[in-house]
Amino acid sequence: MTRPDRTGSVRRFSTAERLVHRATGVLMLLCLVTAACMYLGPLALLVGRRELMIRVHEWSGIALPVPFLLGLFSPAFRADLRRINRFAVYDRQWLRAVRRRLMSPDARPAGKFNAGQKIYAGWIAGAVLVMMFTGLLMWFTGLLPFISRTSAIFVHDLLAWAITFVLLGHMRKAFQDPEARLGMRTGYVSRSWAERYHSRWLREERVGTVINEADKV
Repeated sequence: MTRPDRTGSVRRFSTAERLVHRATGVLMLLCLVTAACMYLGPLALLVGRRELMIRVHEWSGIALPVPFLLGLFSPAFRADLRRINRFAVYDRQWLRAVRRRLMSPDARPAGKFNAGQKIYAGWIAGAVLVMMFTGLLMWFTGLLPFISRTSAIFVHDLLAWAITFVLLGHMRKAFQDPEARLGMRTGYVSRSWAERYHSRWLREERVGTVINEADKV
């Protein structure tokens, strides 16, 4: 169960969850940087070594799901996946508040993850699968002969730009919230922050409606 430590903090993420996040972030960054080094002319000229960039890009993409798959061995990670995959009534209220630009925490109730985080997680997971699929079609051109390599390249490139902008938005939100970054870095957040922005999470923990195993690796 989630419990405060001596300083009044609350355990938000286990070691396994933080490692999954970091490893996935590193692999995603490698994919984006190597893609830029291949397709942005000035950067390609500056870096050179196109063949190396291609190989790093391909294998980083293939490895992207590995942290997630290893994370499934963690009870805490599986518990948070269940949270992310479940939309509650208050999540719809959160989305309505965003649409109406209501900023107060009371107008935006949230569990351990707010509705925006749930949508982001689902979108990025689906985008990674599509990127892997189209990337494999580009790598192994005879894999599915009825899908042209040109089509795969078009979808891959278009989605790469979409992922870039979505990730920039994700990082922007993270930089705007030092406490959220602290939670991902150390695993702990202040109780006051949790009560302000994720009050339903603490309430669910107190009444035992959600099985939280965040203290397990």
